[in-house]
Formats: sequence, C-alpha cells, structure tokens
Amino acid sequence: MQFSCEKVLLQSAINTASRAVASKSSIPALEGLLLEAHQSGLTVCGYNMQTGIRTTLSAEVQEEGTIVVNARLFGDIIRRMPDDVILFSLGKNLVITLTCGDARFDIAGLSPDDFPELPEVEDQFSLTIPQNTLKAMIGETIFAVSTNESRPVHTGALFEVEPDGLTVVAVDGFRLALRREPLTKVEGGAFRFVAPGSALSEVEKICGDTDDPAVITLGNRHLLFEVGATQLICRRLEGEFLDWKNAIPRKNPIKLTVDTKSMIESIDRVSVVISEKLKSPVRCLFEQDRVAMSAKTGNGESCDVCRLTGDGQGLEIGFNNRYLMDALRYCPADTVTMELNTGISPAIIVPTEGEENFLYMVLPVRLKN
Repeated sequence: MQFSCEKVLLQSAINTASRAVASKSSIPALEGLLLEAHQSGLTVCGYNMQTGIRTTLSAEVQEEGTIVVNARLFGDIIRRMPDDVILFSLGKNLVITLTCGDARFDIAGLSPDDFPELPEVEDQFSLTIPQNTLKAMIGETIFAVSTNESRPVHTGALFEVEPDGLTVVAVDGFRLALRREPLTKVEGGAFRFVAPGSALSEVEKICGDTDDPAVITLGNRHLLFEVGATQLICRRLEGEFLDWKNAIPRKNPIKLTVDTKSMIESIDRVSVVISEKLKSPVRCLFEQDRVAMSAKTGNGESCDVCRLTGDGQGLEIGFNNRYLMDALRYCPADTVTMELNTGISPAIIVPTEGEENFLYMVLPVRLKN
C-alpha cells in the first residue's frame, strides 16, 4: 500500500473521521482509523459501533491497500508535519512509514480484519436538503435533546418529512424546540425517524455554510447522512416519540412582542446570583409593556426590567433561567411573540413576522410565595 497526498487534505479527513473513533475500546482497531487506498483516492473511516464516519479525499495511489492506524497518534503526527505532500507506505509486519520534507516516522499499523464493517443502509426513503439549512435546523433544536437515558427515544430529534417540508422536534421533559423548512426533493412520500443527538451534533459540524445538497437516507435500522465527500451512518432510535402536535398549547390569551436580545440580556443580569449550587427560578411579572424579573438565592438578590409590547395582565410566572435563555438564544429572529396563559402553563415562543418556521416551548417552575 502506497500513496501520497496534500497534508491539509489528509489532516481535514482525519479530523472529520476521528469524531466517530472510540476513545477507549476493548477492540484496539476501534481506537483507530481505517485507511483504504484505491484508484479513485483515499477513504478514511472511523467507527465506534454507534456512529460511523467515512470520508474520501484525492490522493496519488501508487499501490492499493487497506490498513488501520491509531487515530490519536496518526492525527498528532500529520498535524506536526510540514505543509507539503505526505508520502505514506506500508512495509512488512504492518509497519507504516510517513515522510514529508525532512520529517519521517515509522509507526505500527493494525490488521484491517479487526475493523468491523459499517452497516449497509437500504434506501427506503430519502430527502435532499441544503447543507446550511440542515446545519441551522440541527443547531436550533439540538440543545433541547434529552440526556436522560430512561427514555432513549428522546435522546434524539424527530425528523418528520411531509410533501411540503421537514419538521425537526427535540424535547427533554422541560422544553421543546421545533424547526420547519420547506423541501424541494422528497423521495418515497411522507416518513419520520428519530436520529440520535450525538450523531446529529457531528452532522452539524460536517455540514458547511453552503447551499450544496445534503442527502439523508432512511434504512430499516440505520440512517445515512451524505454531505459532500463524507458519509455518516448511525442507528435509528426506536420508540414512541412525544405526540408534539397535541403537547403544544396554542390558545393562549396573552401575546407579547419581545426584543430577543434585550430579554436575553435581562435574564443574564438577573441570573448572576444563580449557580449550580444555589438554584432559583427567575420570577417574571408581566405587566403593560414590561416584564419585571427577579431572582433570590444565598448569594443575594437581583432584579431588572425588560421592555416589551403588549399587556401581561399581571401574570407572575417562574422559569429556569437557562431553559428560557436557550430558547431565546437559538431563535432565528430579532423579535419574537411570547404566548402565555397561566402561572403553570408553558410559555410559547414563535416568530413575530413571516412563516412560523420555529417554535420553542418552555415549562414554568412553580414559585413559592
């Protein structure tokens, strides 16, 4: 096995595929990257038995072959190499020689026979979506994915594909995040699936800020995300996802127009006295064209006023400061409408203008008198 390629391309491929490498495993090959040199270039693959990432780059292949190399060591060596063409050759006893300029390394490889094959994803349904749209939809919902393993299906996000568009929903029992976008190309009709949050955070990193297409393919048990020259394969999450359409109350009598940035700043100021050790809800008193916020812990007391538009009817309601701040921070709009009902009803945050392409729901915290 022998090939040569540009350092910058190889380093980028290593960084991408290494995201799916197991940090510690009883199978040493899973702590490595599978390198496959073939006539069309070089493929670099990482797999931790949950998520697999495979990416292809251009390389001058003198001799085809396959080898596994320790991901951390290989990455460290390539990163320290000069910015030039790297020569890779595999000798006897799986010894790899890497040269670039005057630098040379001889390191031990591992047998590719020990590297498990990535699952094949049968094409049941697929959808095509611009990379920047998919990246935004994941980024603006993934914060609400649950970390509680007692309901594994909620540790992922629901993708609901209908002829007119895609809806992504994440929920963790305290809040819900929803994003909608129209679609141009859906194959196979309407379908839905739940993708693991850990895999989606990698997809978000792989997607570029470009309208080049990303393709999502739904198989029997697995999902395939194809972004440019990179493929990510992960297992689908099974189970009954929250019936989100019936979980969101929309008949709310109080509707207030809020400047997103101003409200984030007010919550942030009031939250200074709140800490991991000293938790306290932010108490919000919604009045005519303003909300008075306050918090009280062993650290002290804080209060601030945020201007808004509308009549809060004297409603007093408490929120977890981080949950409310996250919802506002990830809103892709400068002004939002906040819908409220009672002190124990969820708050709904939607766009003030245009299509309702996002919705955030935050459950309140019961206030002590």
